[in-house]
Amino acid sequence: MACSKEEIERKRLAALQKRQIKLTNNLNSPVKVNPAPSARTPEPSKWGPAKSFQLNTNRSHPYAKPNVSPQSPQVNNVPVGKVVSGTVYLISEDRFEVNPSEFCAPLINIFKSLPSKSYDSKTKLWNFSINDYQELMSKVAPMSPHVVLGPLPPYVLKVLRENTVDPNSIDLSPIEATLRRKLMPFQEEGVRFGISRRGRCMIADDMGLGKTFQALAIASYYRHNWPLLIVTTSSMRETWQNKIHELLPSVPMMNVVTLTTGKDAQLVADKQTEVVIISYKIASMRTDLLKSKMFGMVIIDESHYLKSHKAQCTAALGALTRRCGRAVLLSGTPALSRPAELYTQLALIEPGLFPSYTDYGKRYCDGKLTNFGWNMTGQSNLTELQIILQKRFLIRRTKEQVLTKLEEKTRESVLLDETLLQYNQEEQKGLSKMAEMYKSSTSSDKHSALITYFAESARVKIPAICKYLKQQLEDDNLGKLLVFAHHKPVIDAICLTLDEAGVHYICIVGSTPANTRADLVERFQHTESCRVAVLSITAANSGLTLTAASLVLFAELHWNPGILTQAEARAHRIGQTARVCVRYLLARRTADDYMWPMLQDKLNVLNNVGLSGDTFEDTTMKHQESQNSITQYLSPVSKNKNDFIPGTNIRKSSVIDKQDHSVDNIDNVDRSFLEDDEDDELLANLDL
Repeated sequence: MACSKEEIERKRLAALQKRQIKLTNNLNSPVKVNPAPSARTPEPSKWGPAKSFQLNTNRSHPYAKPNVSPQSPQVNNVPVGKVVSGTVYLISEDRFEVNPSEFCAPLINIFKSLPSKSYDSKTKLWNFSINDYQELMSKVAPMSPHVVLGPLPPYVLKVLRENTVDPNSIDLSPIEATLRRKLMPFQEEGVRFGISRRGRCMIADDMGLGKTFQALAIASYYRHNWPLLIVTTSSMRETWQNKIHELLPSVPMMNVVTLTTGKDAQLVADKQTEVVIISYKIASMRTDLLKSKMFGMVIIDESHYLKSHKAQCTAALGALTRRCGRAVLLSGTPALSRPAELYTQLALIEPGLFPSYTDYGKRYCDGKLTNFGWNMTGQSNLTELQIILQKRFLIRRTKEQVLTKLEEKTRESVLLDETLLQYNQEEQKGLSKMAEMYKSSTSSDKHSALITYFAESARVKIPAICKYLKQQLEDDNLGKLLVFAHHKPVIDAICLTLDEAGVHYICIVGSTPANTRADLVERFQHTESCRVAVLSITAANSGLTLTAASLVLFAELHWNPGILTQAEARAHRIGQTARVCVRYLLARRTADDYMWPMLQDKLNVLNNVGLSGDTFEDTTMKHQESQNSITQYLSPVSKNKNDFIPGTNIRKSSVIDKQDHSVDNIDNVDRSFLEDDEDDELLANLDL
């Protein structure tokens, strides 16, 4: 197991101290001397006059500590055998803080000698100007090995000292006029940021703020570096092609190729081809073809899909971006839940900045070496990470910052009626066992236990979800709404409810062909009679503009808060004129009890890095209206009452999967869980 420098020194000094004590005890023990001369005692006449024998208690030892005078400042008041360690990290772009492991008077004296010293009474820590960093480290160095401070990593100092171009001095006239005239002021700022970073950056604006416009503007500025490669989800390939035709009319459409099958390979290799649009899955399959094209610029849309540094697609795109002069990444949620997911994206932008994933993880993910390898699920030094991100890598603006005319978004959590939950006493005990299994699982098994619990909870919630949807549809003043769900049985039940109510709707899931999604969105946006959009959380959380709706319902949750906030942004984005209300349908004694607080904890981590401004803590709690009356219990019992879900007019056989959903039948649970995930979610599926 690898040890840090401080741990090695601490163990070495402890061993020396133990050895010194042992030697001292041996020397102080009485020595027995025989009065009679031994046979082996040499004769005095042979060896000369006898000399008195004295025990040398000051014998030198090859590993003994050097004698240091009490006045030496290096060890003054520092206990022998103890190491005072400390960490150094940024707290702002021009100041750093020192956090020692314990009080050390000589170290404090050094702190007080620095001109930029400042003591924070709340944290009880000292901080200094970055200009005094070298002086501090040089003064602390002679105190080693008794005092050891972990220095700032070289890449942090490199980012701080890097000279960047002033974005305000950049001339945007090389950008094609059609696109340049459509840029909003904050979008121009994002384009200037990208150009000041030499075309290697991330546009991490909130969802719905026009990241596509900014990326194409940067690409137009660097058109002399083309051919251009655009990597996106399979459902967004046609959208990018249409945007190029609309915003960059000087690019002939015959020079834009969307690689979908092997027949398009020859078109990609054609010298006249200027733009190649490709999905993540195809990018991992046709790496050699893409390398042979020698792209000068790459745009990676929804780059958060590359969160796994071990994925094949990540390795393929890493090899491409290292050969390109420009690389622009786009994501409204760069990290869906933890800082570790940022590493691969940062490595694509600046391949040689971080020495390795392990070094990054130990610094910012509280990396710990376990028996199963490195655990990078934590977080540490988040303020420093945020400073590095903003200074070198990304620019991020929220809707509240740039769209002052956009109405606010409100969140509500609706507690579903427990009398409508579909389980008997035995099934309720099964859910309780799943909850206990999840709570008692180890960290490595916790996710799979949650998936099983999540899938069974979805089946239980179906009747209450359908009943709540019918209650909403009875409101004549209700406009258009979006309904998000995850499991296929839940989506099927919602669609059946709308069919029986005679409501016109669209449905987009993972199996929906990419070329029909744009038509479905157009129908929902502009057809007045189309009132509802039923959407898969994983397949339709990005790339769609559905601003005709002002109410967003989440029939189910998702363990990644970034997925949920992206889905909310389908309605709350540029073009929305009404106030958007988001409602999460929750049920007691289901997986919602654990997933809801977990989502908030993950959002808090992202907020600390500056990658999210959302919170679920201020969500308003409401209860589902219960329309059960005493007449319901006095009315005659239907002979076929077991054929219908309680509280609805939906037949059970039409919505409940006949497969066994028990805990033992994990394969069936996983199949329904992943059925609406297609190649757009290739990397997300690997986590499962």
